[in-house]
Amino acid sequence: MTATLSREATVAPAHELAGTWHLTRLALRRDRVILPIWVVLLSVVPASTVKTFAQFYPTAADRAGLQAGATANPSYALLYGPPFDLTTAGGFIAWRMCGFLALLIGLMAVFTVTRHTRAEEDTGRAELLASAVVGRYAALTAGVLASAGASVLIGLIQVGSMVGAGLPAAGSLAFGASIALAGLVFTAVAAVAVQLAEYSRTANGIGTAVVGAAFLLRGAGDSTVDARWLSWLSPIGWVQQIRAFAVERWWVLLLPVALTLVVGAVAYWLLPRRDVGVGILPPRPGPPRAAASLRSPLALAWRLHRGPLLGWTIGMAVVGAVFGSIASGIGGLVGSSPQALQIMERLGGAHSLTQAFLATMAGMFAMVASLYGIQAVLRMRGEETAIRLEPVLATSVGRLRWAGGHLLFAFFGTALLLLAGGLFLGLANGLRTHDVGGSVGDMLSGMLVQLPATWVVIALAVAIFGLLPAYSAAAWGVGALALLISLLGPILDLPQGALDVSPFQHPPKIPGHELVATPLVWLLVVTAVALGAGLAGWRRRDVG
Repeated sequence: MTATLSREATVAPAHELAGTWHLTRLALRRDRVILPIWVVLLSVVPASTVKTFAQFYPTAADRAGLQAGATANPSYALLYGPPFDLTTAGGFIAWRMCGFLALLIGLMAVFTVTRHTRAEEDTGRAELLASAVVGRYAALTAGVLASAGASVLIGLIQVGSMVGAGLPAAGSLAFGASIALAGLVFTAVAAVAVQLAEYSRTANGIGTAVVGAAFLLRGAGDSTVDARWLSWLSPIGWVQQIRAFAVERWWVLLLPVALTLVVGAVAYWLLPRRDVGVGILPPRPGPPRAAASLRSPLALAWRLHRGPLLGWTIGMAVVGAVFGSIASGIGGLVGSSPQALQIMERLGGAHSLTQAFLATMAGMFAMVASLYGIQAVLRMRGEETAIRLEPVLATSVGRLRWAGGHLLFAFFGTALLLLAGGLFLGLANGLRTHDVGGSVGDMLSGMLVQLPATWVVIALAVAIFGLLPAYSAAAWGVGALALLISLLGPILDLPQGALDVSPFQHPPKIPGHELVATPLVWLLVVTAVALGAGLAGWRRRDVG
């Protein structure tokens, strides 16, 4: 016995990266639905809008007017960044999309890394894997590789698709490289966040806060003449300072590369300085006994959803205020060609370009709000797979009562988001046009008529959760499909039958059109059927 223990003690420990390849394959398999959605959304949108530039701005005078209008209005710089060269399709696309694509790829990176590292520790699976022949750095490296690989793939597809659309190769390469490097920077940020926080929700909060702060810092710098240096402190600002399609500055690419290496090294330095399941930052101890306000399923749902709901609400309010501030001057940005007005009308609106823009914003806000609803629904699946649900159902709490608490936030939380976005969008536009009351009323009406469309997407997510729990992540695919059809369908001139697949095509476009109740009733019917099917499946299936 002693000899056996001595032989085991002399065996060298597993390599620190042992098992990385297997965990990477596992991460990619688990993300086989959601990661391709991110890749497609972020890759194809830039090239798909190349042809529309000539439709919106067919003459040199139109393009010169666009350049002058964007340069003169600091609100556009706050939203899109500095307009370096808007006389070409590539320069226009880089101006309109670089900042937002960097923001979205940052969110993708944060969620991906957290899902395969800290979230695995929350469920106890990481500790189980650590007991096998898995190195200390394997799980973190697998999560980083999944996120970094997706970022690089997005950049490569962007380069290939934009060159294929006829844009210059140098500008396309600068565009794709800048977006890919933004993904790598925020991958490293997420790797540090999961070392600091003890729970995945906190890690996601830290990561998304850094992404949001980078976007706001870039906006503050670009919109203020005396503080342009602020945008150089933001990784998202670097993406735009590369100046794709506008005399590229290749040396700026060194900044995100250096930051990625430094921040990534910090993450790997922190990892061995904490235990599995514990973060560097000490948790705040809670009370020994639960308060009376936490002794019901609805109170528990409120505790779980209040943070995300507050963050989404603030985000919708801020974005609404920004878009509302530029609505009255949208004519100078879109152009005066009949093709531009036609495309804007197909996206949603009447013959007034400002009304068309506001109606379009209402539809886009509804699409974004539906993503919050999907997230709230999938929280139920998270509680189920983390084995936190079974002890709750072992009490007198029934399945439908427990689900009802979460669905209350999924459905009515989206209504709160739309009201917040509509209120601030209408308020900002009303202050510019000196008609606050009318503008706020129009935007609140425009947002609320979109609510049944968001509920359809949420109800379909509930149906997947109840009937096909193993494929719950496919709910993101439903939301992404609706977004792709609604955003790209009118621009690509898809037939009406294809557009009608998205529920966001059916609500009346307000302001600009009269309220028609028939499509709203049908959307509510679809919502009721999908919700009923999902809850029926949830009552009958096994937990887990």
